[in-house]
Amino acid sequence: MRLSLMPDERFATFEGADPEFLRAAGIRALLLDIDNTLEPYENPEPGEAVRAWLASLSDAGIGVAFVSNNNAERVGRFNRDLGYPAFPKARKPLGKFIRRAMRALGAKPEETALMGDQIFTDVLAAHLAGLRAYLVPPIRDKRDALTRFKRRLERPILKRWERKHKK
Repeated sequence: MRLSLMPDERFATFEGADPEFLRAAGIRALLLDIDNTLEPYENPEPGEAVRAWLASLSDAGIGVAFVSNNNAERVGRFNRDLGYPAFPKARKPLGKFIRRAMRALGAKPEETALMGDQIFTDVLAAHLAGLRAYLVPPIRDKRDALTRFKRRLERPILKRWERKHKK
């Protein structure tokens, strides 16, 4: 467990974590946030790009589970045709449902990563559970006051990550 807010890797989109990257990193289980990570809030079901990417992970033997803070109706509808283990109302960054997702996939922390769009929920949750944290920019950010505030707090962390990983 570590209390770092710094993601282990950043991708322009979820597709950056392709099977080759994940295998090279020793990842055999990927826990996924849904909203603004895979699809915007307004899309109740996965699009073709998400479906193709998830199929490529499954074909490569990489287990997938959804761990979302959204409600059961949203998560259930998104996952209805996919059939992956899914954990709504996960209360990230708390780790209870992250541990359940890993058990459902038969995975250990050192071979599991969590991908999401928020530092204070997804990245922190991953690190508290001993997982690697993969961050993507939000697809379409909510513009409510709380989200704007959290995004403002994320900026210095992201700038520090960029300085550290400049090529």
